[in-house]
Amino acid sequence: MSERLLKDYSYYLKVERSMSPHTVASYVSDVEDFLGSGPYDPASVEAGDIISYISERNALGEEASMEENKQGGGLSKRSQARMLSSLRSFFGYLVLEGERKDNPCDGIESPKLGRYLPAVLSVEEVEAIMESVDAGSKSGARNRAILEVLYGCGLRVSEAVSLKISGIFRNQGFIKVIGKGDKQRLVPLGEVAAEAIEKYLSVRTDPAPGCDDFLFLNKNGQPLSRVSIFNLVKKQALLAGIRKEISPHTFRHSFATHLIENGADLRIVQEMLGHESILTTEIYTHIDTRTWQRDILSHHPRNTE
Repeated sequence: MSERLLKDYSYYLKVERSMSPHTVASYVSDVEDFLGSGPYDPASVEAGDIISYISERNALGEEASMEENKQGGGLSKRSQARMLSSLRSFFGYLVLEGERKDNPCDGIESPKLGRYLPAVLSVEEVEAIMESVDAGSKSGARNRAILEVLYGCGLRVSEAVSLKISGIFRNQGFIKVIGKGDKQRLVPLGEVAAEAIEKYLSVRTDPAPGCDDFLFLNKNGQPLSRVSIFNLVKKQALLAGIRKEISPHTFRHSFATHLIENGADLRIVQEMLGHESILTTEIYTHIDTRTWQRDILSHHPRNTE
Protein backbone atom coordinates (compact mmCIF):
# COMPACT_ATOMS: atom_id res chain seq x y z
CA MET A 1 0.00 0.00 0.00
CA SER A 2 2.75 2.45 0.97
CA GLU A 3 4.58 1.93 -2.30
CA ARG A 4 1.45 2.69 -4.33
CA LEU A 5 0.66 5.77 -2.28
CA LEU A 6 4.19 7.10 -2.61
CA LYS A 7 4.10 6.64 -6.37
CA ASP A 8 0.76 8.43 -6.61
CA TYR A 9 1.98 11.16 -4.25
CA SER A 10 5.09 11.71 -6.36
CA TYR A 11 2.90 12.07 -9.47
CA TYR A 12 0.64 14.53 -7.62
CA LEU A 13 3.59 16.74 -6.63
CA LYS A 14 5.09 16.63 -10.10
CA VAL A 15 1.98 17.10 -12.22
CA GLU A 16 -0.67 18.81 -10.09
CA ARG A 17 1.63 20.90 -7.88
CA SER A 18 4.22 21.53 -10.64
CA MET A 19 7.11 21.04 -8.22
CA SER A 20 10.67 20.66 -9.48
CA PRO A 21 12.17 17.13 -9.70
CA HIS A 22 14.59 18.05 -6.88
CA THR A 23 11.76 19.13 -4.55
CA VAL A 24 9.67 16.08 -5.39
CA ALA A 25 12.62 13.79 -4.65
CA SER A 26 13.23 15.51 -1.30
CA TYR A 27 9.60 15.25 -0.19
CA VAL A 28 9.27 11.62 -1.24
CA SER A 29 12.59 10.71 0.42
CA ASP A 30 11.49 12.26 3.73
CA VAL A 31 8.21 10.33 3.64
CA GLU A 32 9.96 7.07 2.68
CA ASP A 33 12.40 7.44 5.57
CA PHE A 34 9.54 7.98 8.01
CA LEU A 35 7.37 5.10 6.78
CA GLY A 36 10.39 2.78 6.70
CA SER A 37 11.37 3.58 10.27
CA GLY A 38 8.22 1.97 11.72
CA PRO A 39 7.06 0.40 9.63
CA TYR A 40 3.91 2.51 9.71
CA ASP A 41 0.56 2.14 8.01
CA PRO A 42 -0.08 5.58 6.42
CA ALA A 43 -3.78 5.26 7.18
CA SER A 44 -3.24 4.92 10.94
CA VAL A 45 -0.24 7.15 11.70
CA GLU A 46 -0.82 9.46 14.67
CA ALA A 47 0.76 12.75 15.74
CA GLY A 48 2.72 10.97 18.48
CA ASP A 49 4.37 8.70 15.89
CA ILE A 50 5.67 11.71 13.98
CA ILE A 51 6.85 13.54 17.10
CA SER A 52 8.68 10.41 18.28
CA TYR A 53 10.29 9.92 14.87
CA ILE A 54 11.63 13.48 14.66
CA SER A 55 12.85 13.28 18.28
CA GLU A 56 14.68 10.01 17.56
CA ARG A 57 16.29 11.44 14.41
CA ASN A 58 17.40 14.45 16.43
CA ALA A 59 18.84 12.25 19.18
CA LEU A 60 20.73 10.10 16.68
CA GLY A 61 22.26 13.23 15.19
CA GLU A 62 23.39 14.45 18.59
CA GLU A 63 24.89 11.05 19.41
CA ALA A 64 26.83 10.96 16.13
CA SER A 65 28.18 14.45 16.75
CA MET A 66 29.35 13.51 20.25
CA GLU A 67 31.22 10.49 18.87
CA GLU A 68 32.97 12.74 16.33
CA ASN A 69 33.59 15.44 18.96
CA LYS A 70 31.54 17.97 17.02
CA GLN A 71 29.55 20.85 18.43
CA GLY A 72 25.86 21.52 17.79
CA GLY A 73 24.73 17.98 16.98
CA GLY A 74 21.22 16.84 16.12
CA LEU A 75 18.88 18.00 13.42
CA SER A 76 18.85 21.72 12.75
CA LYS A 77 15.55 23.56 13.14
CA ARG A 78 15.49 24.01 9.39
CA SER A 79 15.88 20.25 8.81
CA GLN A 80 13.13 19.48 11.33
CA ALA A 81 10.84 22.02 9.69
CA ARG A 82 11.50 20.61 6.22
CA MET A 83 10.86 17.05 7.43
CA LEU A 84 7.59 18.09 9.05
CA SER A 85 6.60 20.00 5.93
CA SER A 86 7.14 16.88 3.79
CA LEU A 87 5.04 14.73 6.10
CA ARG A 88 2.32 17.38 6.37
CA SER A 89 2.15 17.53 2.58
CA PHE A 90 1.96 13.74 2.25
CA PHE A 91 -0.78 13.25 4.81
CA GLY A 92 -2.64 16.23 3.39
CA TYR A 93 -2.57 14.42 0.06
CA LEU A 94 -3.99 11.29 1.70
CA VAL A 95 -6.86 13.35 3.15
CA LEU A 96 -7.45 14.83 -0.30
CA GLU A 97 -7.63 11.34 -1.80
CA GLY A 98 -9.93 10.01 0.92
CA GLU A 99 -7.30 7.62 2.29
CA ARG A 100 -7.66 9.14 5.77
CA LYS A 101 -9.94 11.66 7.51
CA ASP A 102 -7.34 13.80 9.23
CA ASN A 103 -3.78 15.06 8.91
CA PRO A 104 -1.73 13.94 11.95
CA CYS A 105 0.67 16.87 11.42
CA ASP A 106 -1.99 19.51 12.00
CA GLY A 107 -1.44 19.58 15.74
CA ILE A 108 2.37 19.64 15.53
CA GLU A 109 4.00 23.05 15.68
CA SER A 110 6.91 23.62 13.33
CA PRO A 111 10.12 24.90 14.97
CA LYS A 112 10.60 28.66 14.78
CA LEU A 113 13.23 29.54 12.19
CA GLY A 114 15.47 32.55 12.18
CA ARG A 115 15.57 34.66 9.04
CA TYR A 116 18.01 33.06 6.60
CA LEU A 117 20.44 35.61 5.16
CA PRO A 118 22.33 34.17 2.19
CA ALA A 119 25.95 34.94 1.40
CA VAL A 120 26.39 37.95 -0.88
CA LEU A 121 29.38 39.08 -2.92
CA SER A 122 30.45 42.71 -3.05
CA VAL A 123 30.66 44.41 -6.45
CA GLU A 124 34.45 44.22 -6.16
CA GLU A 125 34.33 40.47 -5.43
CA VAL A 126 32.07 39.86 -8.42
CA GLU A 127 34.50 41.81 -10.60
CA ALA A 128 37.45 39.81 -9.24
CA ILE A 129 35.74 36.52 -10.12
CA MET A 130 34.93 37.73 -13.63
CA GLU A 131 38.51 38.85 -14.18
CA SER A 132 39.87 35.50 -12.95
CA VAL A 133 38.47 33.80 -16.07
CA ASP A 134 40.78 33.40 -19.06
CA ALA A 135 38.27 34.62 -21.64
CA GLY A 136 40.78 34.06 -24.45
CA SER A 137 40.16 30.31 -24.61
CA LYS A 138 37.03 28.60 -25.92
CA SER A 139 36.04 27.25 -22.49
CA GLY A 140 37.01 30.55 -20.89
CA ALA A 141 34.69 32.51 -23.18
CA ARG A 142 31.89 30.14 -22.25
CA ASN A 143 32.64 30.32 -18.53
CA ARG A 144 32.76 34.12 -18.57
CA ALA A 145 29.38 34.19 -20.35
CA ILE A 146 27.90 31.82 -17.75
CA LEU A 147 29.08 33.96 -14.85
CA GLU A 148 27.92 37.18 -16.51
CA VAL A 149 24.46 35.68 -17.09
CA LEU A 150 24.20 34.32 -13.53
CA TYR A 151 25.02 37.74 -12.09
CA GLY A 152 23.67 40.03 -14.79
CA CYS A 153 20.29 38.30 -15.05
CA GLY A 154 19.95 36.72 -11.59
CA LEU A 155 19.27 33.24 -12.93
CA ARG A 156 18.97 30.01 -10.97
CA VAL A 157 21.56 27.43 -12.04
CA SER A 158 18.77 25.25 -13.51
CA GLU A 159 17.64 28.22 -15.61
CA ALA A 160 21.16 28.85 -16.85
CA VAL A 161 21.76 25.26 -18.02
CA SER A 162 18.42 25.21 -19.86
CA LEU A 163 18.84 28.66 -21.47
CA LYS A 164 18.13 28.52 -25.22
CA ILE A 165 19.68 30.55 -28.02
CA SER A 166 16.17 31.11 -29.35
CA GLY A 167 15.34 32.72 -25.99
CA ILE A 168 17.98 35.44 -26.36
CA PHE A 169 16.64 38.67 -27.87
CA ARG A 170 19.80 40.72 -28.21
CA ASN A 171 18.32 43.68 -30.09
CA GLN A 172 15.37 43.96 -27.72
CA GLY A 173 17.63 43.59 -24.67
CA PHE A 174 16.06 40.65 -22.83
CA ILE A 175 16.14 36.86 -22.47
CA LYS A 176 13.29 34.39 -22.03
CA VAL A 177 13.78 32.15 -19.00
CA ILE A 178 11.98 28.92 -18.07
CA GLY A 179 11.74 28.95 -14.28
CA LYS A 180 10.17 26.78 -11.58
CA GLY A 181 7.03 24.96 -12.65
CA ASP A 182 7.93 25.63 -16.31
CA LYS A 183 6.84 29.23 -15.89
CA GLN A 184 8.27 31.67 -18.40
CA ARG A 185 9.52 35.16 -17.60
CA LEU A 186 11.41 37.87 -19.43
CA VAL A 187 14.59 39.22 -17.86
CA PRO A 188 16.52 42.30 -19.08
CA LEU A 189 19.86 41.47 -20.69
CA GLY A 190 22.59 43.99 -19.89
CA GLU A 191 25.26 45.02 -22.36
CA VAL A 192 28.13 43.29 -20.52
CA ALA A 193 26.32 39.94 -20.38
CA ALA A 194 25.16 40.31 -24.00
CA GLU A 195 28.70 40.94 -25.22
CA ALA A 196 29.99 37.94 -23.26
CA ILE A 197 27.33 35.74 -24.89
CA GLU A 198 28.19 37.01 -28.37
CA LYS A 199 31.90 36.36 -27.82
CA TYR A 200 31.12 32.84 -26.61
CA LEU A 201 28.81 32.10 -29.55
CA SER A 202 31.61 32.96 -31.97
CA VAL A 203 33.72 30.08 -30.59
CA ARG A 204 30.96 27.76 -29.31
CA THR A 205 31.53 24.01 -29.69
CA ASP A 206 29.50 22.34 -32.43
CA PRO A 207 26.32 20.99 -30.80
CA ALA A 208 25.55 17.28 -30.57
CA PRO A 209 22.37 16.06 -32.33
CA GLY A 210 19.30 17.58 -30.71
CA CYS A 211 21.32 20.15 -28.73
CA ASP A 212 21.46 22.97 -31.29
CA ASP A 213 19.35 25.41 -29.29
CA PHE A 214 21.01 24.98 -25.89
CA LEU A 215 23.27 27.95 -25.22
CA PHE A 216 25.89 26.51 -22.87
CA LEU A 217 27.51 23.29 -24.10
CA ASN A 218 30.28 21.05 -22.79
CA LYS A 219 33.23 19.88 -24.92
CA ASN A 220 31.04 17.08 -26.34
CA GLY A 221 28.46 19.54 -27.60
CA GLN A 222 25.88 18.59 -24.97
CA PRO A 223 24.17 20.87 -22.42
CA LEU A 224 26.22 21.61 -19.33
CA SER A 225 25.14 20.01 -16.07
CA ARG A 226 24.32 21.88 -12.86
CA VAL A 227 27.34 20.24 -11.22
CA SER A 228 29.65 21.64 -13.91
CA ILE A 229 28.49 25.17 -13.14
CA PHE A 230 28.86 24.59 -9.38
CA ASN A 231 32.45 23.45 -9.96
CA LEU A 232 33.12 26.42 -12.23
CA VAL A 233 31.95 28.91 -9.60
CA LYS A 234 34.02 27.24 -6.85
CA LYS A 235 37.14 27.20 -9.04
CA GLN A 236 36.90 30.84 -10.12
CA ALA A 237 36.18 32.04 -6.57
CA LEU A 238 39.38 30.33 -5.37
CA LEU A 239 41.38 31.81 -8.25
CA ALA A 240 40.00 35.24 -7.34
CA GLY A 241 41.13 34.76 -3.74
CA ILE A 242 37.59 34.74 -2.32
CA ARG A 243 37.19 32.49 0.70
CA LYS A 244 33.44 32.82 1.20
CA GLU A 245 31.34 29.67 0.84
CA ILE A 246 29.62 30.44 -2.46
CA SER A 247 27.62 28.68 -5.16
CA PRO A 248 25.95 29.71 -8.43
CA HIS A 249 23.01 30.91 -6.33
CA THR A 250 25.31 33.44 -4.64
CA PHE A 251 25.39 35.40 -7.89
CA ARG A 252 21.59 35.49 -7.88
CA HIS A 253 21.58 36.74 -4.27
CA SER A 254 24.21 39.35 -5.15
CA PHE A 255 22.26 40.46 -8.23
CA ALA A 256 19.13 41.10 -6.16
CA THR A 257 20.97 42.73 -3.26
CA HIS A 258 22.92 45.12 -5.50
CA LEU A 259 19.73 46.13 -7.32
CA ILE A 260 17.94 46.95 -4.07
CA GLU A 261 20.98 48.74 -2.67
CA ASN A 262 20.89 50.96 -5.74
CA GLY A 263 17.20 51.79 -5.35
CA ALA A 264 15.41 49.23 -7.55
CA ASP A 265 11.72 48.69 -6.77
CA LEU A 266 11.08 45.49 -4.79
CA ARG A 267 8.22 44.44 -7.10
CA ILE A 268 10.43 44.72 -10.17
CA VAL A 269 13.15 42.63 -8.49
CA GLN A 270 10.47 40.08 -7.57
CA GLU A 271 9.44 39.76 -11.23
CA MET A 272 13.02 39.46 -12.43
CA LEU A 273 13.77 36.71 -9.91
CA GLY A 274 10.54 34.85 -10.65
CA HIS A 275 9.42 34.81 -7.01
CA GLU A 276 5.74 33.99 -6.53
CA SER A 277 5.61 35.84 -3.21
CA ILE A 278 7.00 39.28 -2.42
CA LEU A 279 7.92 37.88 1.02
CA THR A 280 10.65 35.78 -0.61
CA THR A 281 12.13 38.87 -2.25
CA GLU A 282 11.99 40.86 0.97
CA ILE A 283 14.94 38.86 2.32
CA TYR A 284 17.18 41.13 0.25
CA THR A 285 15.99 44.21 2.11
CA HIS A 286 17.23 42.51 5.29
CA ILE A 287 20.62 41.90 3.69
CA ASP A 288 20.82 45.56 2.73
CA THR A 289 19.88 46.55 6.30
CA ARG A 290 22.63 44.31 7.64
CA THR A 291 25.14 46.06 5.35
CA TRP A 292 24.39 49.61 6.41
CA GLN A 293 23.97 48.59 10.06
CA ARG A 294 27.49 47.13 10.04
CA ASP A 295 28.82 50.25 8.30
CA ILE A 296 27.21 52.61 10.83
CA LEU A 297 28.35 50.63 13.87
CA SER A 298 31.93 50.42 12.55
CA HIS A 299 32.08 54.24 12.40
CA HIS A 300 30.18 55.06 15.59
CA PRO A 301 32.43 56.58 18.30
CA ARG A 302 31.09 54.18 20.93
CA ASN A 303 32.08 51.20 18.78
CA THR A 304 35.52 52.29 17.61
CA GLU A 305 38.79 52.68 19.40
